[in-house]
Amino acid sequence: MTIASRLAAVALASLLAGGTAFAQTAAPAAKTETKTDAAATADKKAPKERSAESLECSKQADAKGLHGKERKKFRSECIKSAKAGTAAPAADKK
Repeated sequence: MTIASRLAAVALASLLAGGTAFAQTAAPAAKTETKTDAAATADKKAPKERSAESLECSKQADAKGLHGKERKKFRSECIKSAKAGTAAPAADKK
């Protein structure tokens, strides 16, 4: 084989192999948002409704100036007692 025939063979092979790289592809379909997608994203972003017990216990914790773990513990006990139908728990015993 001569150099010219080798170059011709390499050129032909590269054209055949490279042709697929330059082939046009179909444009991606436009993404449309369906009602179910909109409802799902709205549900994720909307805050959950808080119960009356939760709101009242938060107000009591605010009045006592509780923060962090103390507040969480107080609210947990308060909500449990409110759902059970008893009075709110007494002040913190330290």
